[in-house]
Amino acid sequence: MSDQKNTILAIVLSALVLIVWQVFYGMPHMEKQKQVQQQQAQERSQPPPALPQQTPGTLPQTPPAPGTAPQAPSQAGNVPAQTMTRDAALAASPRVHIDTPSLSGSISLKGARIDDLSLVKYRETVDPNSPPIVLLAPSGSPHPFYAEFGWSAPSGATVKLPTADTLWQQQGAGALSVGHPVTLVYDNGEGLQFRRTIAVDDKYLFTLKDEVINNSDAPVTLYPYGLISRHGTPQTLGYYILHEGLIGVFGDKGLQEETYADIEKKKDVFFSATDVWLGITDKYWAATLLPDTDAQVAAKFSTSTIGNNIKTYQSDYLGPAQTIAPGGAAAVNGRLFAGAKEVEVVDNYDKQLKLNRFELLIDWGWFYFITKPLFLAMDWIYRHVGNFGVAILIVTVIIKIFFFPLANKSYASMAKMKAVQPEMMAIRERFADDKMKQQQAMMELYKKEKINPIAGCLPIVIQIPVFFALYKVLFITIEMRHAPFFGWIKDLAAPDPTTVFNLFGLIPWDPSHVPLIGTFLMLGAWPLIMGVTMWFQMKLNPPPPDPTQAMIFNYMPIIFTFMLANFPAGLVIYWAWNNTLSVTQQSVIMHRHGAKIELFDNLKRTWESLKNLFTKKKSDAGVSGSSS
Repeated sequence: MSDQKNTILAIVLSALVLIVWQVFYGMPHMEKQKQVQQQQAQERSQPPPALPQQTPGTLPQTPPAPGTAPQAPSQAGNVPAQTMTRDAALAASPRVHIDTPSLSGSISLKGARIDDLSLVKYRETVDPNSPPIVLLAPSGSPHPFYAEFGWSAPSGATVKLPTADTLWQQQGAGALSVGHPVTLVYDNGEGLQFRRTIAVDDKYLFTLKDEVINNSDAPVTLYPYGLISRHGTPQTLGYYILHEGLIGVFGDKGLQEETYADIEKKKDVFFSATDVWLGITDKYWAATLLPDTDAQVAAKFSTSTIGNNIKTYQSDYLGPAQTIAPGGAAAVNGRLFAGAKEVEVVDNYDKQLKLNRFELLIDWGWFYFITKPLFLAMDWIYRHVGNFGVAILIVTVIIKIFFFPLANKSYASMAKMKAVQPEMMAIRERFADDKMKQQQAMMELYKKEKINPIAGCLPIVIQIPVFFALYKVLFITIEMRHAPFFGWIKDLAAPDPTTVFNLFGLIPWDPSHVPLIGTFLMLGAWPLIMGVTMWFQMKLNPPPPDPTQAMIFNYMPIIFTFMLANFPAGLVIYWAWNNTLSVTQQSVIMHRHGAKIELFDNLKRTWESLKNLFTKKKSDAGVSGSSS
């Protein structure tokens, strides 16, 4: 039967896509997460390794040609002789405390770096008492990650500038907080005074004003710079659908992304443009520089090696030259986004600061036009219902309503296919030895009855892009991270934590530790619910006469159940709910068109087959026992 063959083809293609997805993304993702968790646990329980003595950092290793702008300083320097704990590294220099509703940390007066930042609203695990997420860390700690702003001099100039080792002085007292900026001052003793005023909002934006006052008797030309530096290659998930590494938008050149592995091969990537932003991004967090949108800047992604082959990664920019006459002053503005990639916050900064598509800091992917609207719809519903899981269920209903006309035609065509099955069987028998005439007669029948033979594929084909868009939303958006549903689902972005193989937690045993197959043994309650709903959907149609096709129909729900077990729980809940709605929708539409609904007959037939199988095994066991 053509409708059954088309349905089987759609299911097989869907299964093939899911299998490839699971093999290349699902299982590696779980392994990466385990490795990251193990590494974090080891770092908390063991002292950090030692670093060899480093040469203090200087300005660019390769001086620019006379009269040209220098590069922003390389931050491979200022590395202590030995890596310290984070607390010890923080205590190594005087600091200005940062205290806002979203951030906690400090600014180092040594170098005036923003190098200590924790996100107080986000925790490492679903436990609200777990440690907050640490974003930025000082040089000397196990994983340095910081932002620095300053001034660079032309090649050959001998002006004394503040460096990473310069000790700044705070004017006044108090912490950096919303509405309470801080001012740092440094006098080079040669007639130049440097002032830096830093302000912060209630989210993740730092605004800096750098001033130079020239009290000497000669003009001075300087270039403002900003940089973000990261030491050591961080653990990444390694997903093709997710970018982690160096990122930026450079005027008309648009979005540019370099993974850590790619930049190690290229070493340096240069850009010259206006309307620029750039930085380093993780899955959920990022630190980015936001220079003035009308400034022509020389920007760069780069990497270098320090110490014992420790990689450093840097995004930086150099602004237009500022010439300060004797007795004069110059000022430039800089901005730093350092925090969680919350969709509303990122979008608001994009609009308020008139940035160049700052929204692309969140990796919406190639199907941006599906993924982001889907998230926005879910987020809007969430704000009214207070639960992202419920929002997923409601969005699924809306999608069903949106595609109802197409589904109606599809199921109506399937109903007509069932109605003309006797004629189709007669054609097959009449032209059993002539496939060409058989196909021609079939097409004439389809045309006469106004049947679309591929209509049965459409509901499943439509579901695939929505499935992957929802997967992307659950995977990349921080709003889904640690978002609970009901009961045991505490994180919609993580797999169902239960498994039938330890009776859903009644037995104190973790099946995931079983070698090779442990991943597939994490078969939770929601994947089982999904499998049952899919089985009901399969049983809604009559069994195909071909034994191979019938076997595919019987085993497909089992295969999908195991495959989806390691997908985010929110995705499995969507699939189960979508199956339930599809069964209801198909039953109603087919009933309206007079087609027989095969569900209960198929269930009865399945039950009788199981009963006969059980009776046969019992009978065989009895015969075997009497023989012995």
